[in-house]
Amino acid sequence: MDVLQNKKVIKRGRGRPPCRSEEETLRLVTEAAAAEFQANGYANTGVDKIAERAGVSTRTIYQLGNKAELFSMVVGDRAGGFILTLDEAHLEALEPIEALSRILASYGKLTLAAETVAITRLVIAEGGRFPEIGEAFYRQAVMKINTVIERWLVQQVEQGRLKLNDPALAAGMLRGMMLMEPQRLLFIGKAELPSLAEIEARARACAALFINGCKP
Repeated sequence: MDVLQNKKVIKRGRGRPPCRSEEETLRLVTEAAAAEFQANGYANTGVDKIAERAGVSTRTIYQLGNKAELFSMVVGDRAGGFILTLDEAHLEALEPIEALSRILASYGKLTLAAETVAITRLVIAEGGRFPEIGEAFYRQAVMKINTVIERWLVQQVEQGRLKLNDPALAAGMLRGMMLMEPQRLLFIGKAELPSLAEIEARARACAALFINGCKP
């Protein structure tokens, strides 16, 4: 995951070595930070509370990063989960509609999950006061996920399966087709979190509409 790939080395003090690994400590801190941000918002989340929830010292937290860096870790961890669910070699063996359905279903399951909805609401509500969280969300989630979808679209164009002038733009349109309406209804209180079956059905509908409209 992005968090593990970009991890900072935790300096150890003298005395008995810690029982848990650096990876385990990083996982605990990331999970604790996610829970605190969701419960209290960005402004009201303190590093001391994250440390208390994770069961580590504040010194350990600051070795990993400040509050903005912890938020970036949380977002990167969630986006990394989406990327790990996609086996590009397996997708290559599928027909375009089936492959795109799986990509969009994975994206929908990530973005329409309760935790992600809470983080997105936080960014919308507090991003004006704290632009660093908007930047982290855009860099760690939006751009990385868009790049994965764009890469698949480029492969389809190169193989003559699709005709597109701008795969990057098309990837953003696909994300909007999959997410915008369900997310809007959630935010204004007109819908509950969709079921997995509803997400998969929407993914298939979006994939079919897009693929059929972009055939050579």
